[in-house]
Amino acid sequence: MYNVHMKFSVAMVRERLSEALDRAQGGEPVFIERRGVTYRLTVEPARKARPSRKPRLEVLDQSLAEGQWTWAWSKGALDYRPRKRR
Repeated sequence: MYNVHMKFSVAMVRERLSEALDRAQGGEPVFIERRGVTYRLTVEPARKARPSRKPRLEVLDQSLAEGQWTWAWSKGALDYRPRKRR
């Protein structure tokens, strides 16, 4: 059926999960059998981090960049007003 290096029962995996994970990470095929169904434990390669993006908006007003201003709804429209101090 399979070229099995290590076959675990569910009970064995509960007791020795770290061993099963180590074997799979080492490239060894690991199979887990439960009620006649065989599951394969595989390792997914880590995803590459996305490169950081440059901002598309340029902030021209330094007070806006420092968070001194905010947007608020007023009478059905956006209103640009100073942020309240805490």
